[in-house]
Amino acid sequence: MAKQVEDEARQEETETAPSGLLERTLGVLELLATNARGLPLFEIAERLKIPRSATHRVLTSLVEHGYVRQERHHGTYELTAKIASLAFTFLAGAGISDLAQPILDRLAQESAELVRLALIDGRELVWVAKSQGSPFGLRYDPDMGQAGRLSCSASGHAWLSCLSDEEAIALVERQGYGSREEFGPRAPQTQAALLKYLRQARKRGFGLVVQTYSPWMNATAAPIRHPQTREVVGAVVIAGPHIRLTEEKMLSLSPLLLNAARELSLAMAASPGLSHGRSRDPFFG
Repeated sequence: MAKQVEDEARQEETETAPSGLLERTLGVLELLATNARGLPLFEIAERLKIPRSATHRVLTSLVEHGYVRQERHHGTYELTAKIASLAFTFLAGAGISDLAQPILDRLAQESAELVRLALIDGRELVWVAKSQGSPFGLRYDPDMGQAGRLSCSASGHAWLSCLSDEEAIALVERQGYGSREEFGPRAPQTQAALLKYLRQARKRGFGLVVQTYSPWMNATAAPIRHPQTREVVGAVVIAGPHIRLTEEKMLSLSPLLLNAARELSLAMAASPGLSHGRSRDPFFG
C-alpha cells in the first residue's frame, strides 16, 4: 500500500514537472526572478521538480549566454541585468517609455503616491511601467513585469468592470481568486462578492479597493481604452499605504486618475506597444 502511494506521488510529480527544454528554461528564469538573492542548484531543481543534472544544464546554458550568474562564495544562481535590459529595450522600442512615462510621472507628482501602468496581455494584466510620487514616508514599490490578481486588484476591477459579468467571472475563475491569507483581508472570495465590487466600479467609472490586494495597501484604477476601437487595453493605477491613501483621498484623486487614463488612451495612437490590444481569445470571439 505504501509503495502504491509512493508510486502515485512520483507519477503526479512527473506529470506536473516541466519537461521540454524551453519550458524548463522559462521555469528557471521565472523562479529566479522572484528570488533576487539567488538560489542554489538543488533548491531550483526541487522547486521545479526537474532532475539536478537537467537543471545544471539549463543553468550552464543561461550562464554562458549572460542571463544568469553564479555567486562564487555561496554557489547560488541569480539573474543578471540582461533580462532587465531586454525589458527596457522593448518598452523603449514600443514607445511606452517616451509616451506613457511623462503622464505617469505627472500623476505620481499630483497624487504623491505610486502610479502604475498595467497592460492586458492575453487574459492577464501585466504591470509594465511605474512612477513613484511619494517623497518621504512609507513607499509601496512592487516589481514590474508581474501579472496582477484580477479578483482583488484595482487594475483587475477596472478591466473586469468593462466586461459582462459572464466574461469577468470566466477570467477570474481561470486565474483563481486571491486568497485572504496571501493577499488582503477584504479580498473577495466569491462570485457575489466580486460582482458587488464590479457594480461599484461601473457606477464610478474606476476601480477602488481597500485592503484587498494587501493588508496595508489601497489602490484605485481607471481603464484605458483604445482610441479607435474603445476596447480596454490596460489600466492606470494609484496605489499607496492604507493609512495614507484612504478611500476619501482616492475619491478626491479620481478626476486626475480619469484624466490620465484619457491621455494614455490618446497616446496609444502613436505607440505600437500601447495599442496592441488584447490578444485574440476563443472566449471573447
